[in-house]
Amino acid sequence: MIRILAVDNNNQITLGLEITELMKKDYVWYWVDFDRPDSKETELLSDPFHFHPLAIEDCLHTLQRPKLDYYENHAFFVFQLLNKESWTREEVDVFFSENYMVTYHNQESGEINKVWERLLKADNLKKCNASLVFYEILDKIVDSYFPLMEMVEDGLNQIDENSENKPAELLLGNLFKARHHLLLLRRVIFPMRDLVYRILNSERLSSVQLRKEYFANIYDHLIRLAEMVEANREFTTDIRESYLTLNSTQTNHVMKVLTVITTIFMPLTFIAGIYGMNFENMPELSWHYGYYGAIFLMFIIGMGMYLWFLKKGWFK
Repeated sequence: MIRILAVDNNNQITLGLEITELMKKDYVWYWVDFDRPDSKETELLSDPFHFHPLAIEDCLHTLQRPKLDYYENHAFFVFQLLNKESWTREEVDVFFSENYMVTYHNQESGEINKVWERLLKADNLKKCNASLVFYEILDKIVDSYFPLMEMVEDGLNQIDENSENKPAELLLGNLFKARHHLLLLRRVIFPMRDLVYRILNSERLSSVQLRKEYFANIYDHLIRLAEMVEANREFTTDIRESYLTLNSTQTNHVMKVLTVITTIFMPLTFIAGIYGMNFENMPELSWHYGYYGAIFLMFIIGMGMYLWFLKKGWFK
């Protein structure tokens, strides 16, 4: 599907145009949105727009790294965002010039839809132009990272508090899932931060430089997000080490108790082993109270060792 929005000299929005009609009339600026286009619609990037073949190739081969390429009469951008449901990366490609902007995306983009609807409701279009729309789209994409980051942080706080007393195995599973989500955010946010830095310092994007303070605000958001990613990755490492240390401590305690119990039974087993031998010349075997004497001796030895170990604190 292709959507076209054009603004004429009277600041009137024209919708529902065909691309051939768009080229015939001289508009102040226009925005063409390729929303999940088919192969026939994609061919329009080559004719009549005549975009560079390398840029068109980047549109067709999805999940390109966020980047900025300069061509003769336009700049080409690749933006990335994360799907809130599936946590998969999605791509938005933008062809940008002084008086037009073309967006291309193979998935439905809520961020672009918001900008489109907001533009239709604008009372005054005199201040609107392609650079403003470009800023709005980039701003919405960056803002979409914050709910995902907050979702990860909430999950980490629940793991850290463990108010529901979930087993350690389940908590570690949730922890590694959170680390995976942080890795996905890192792969998107860090390249986007570098891209916005290039935009801020580009001398070839003159219309963008007029709104430099706005793009600087986006860059500040990306720096904040990058710091949050790194801080939460360190937090997950601390939680993981704490759980592993706790698990190791519990295992050592169990092993210590089992070792103490085994040590207590060693002399008892020794006594039982001696009197279990079938030799004829064992005077104790013919003693009337031999069985009771052996049981009493084993009880005294076992109880004495238990009290000694308890005094030593080996059961704590």
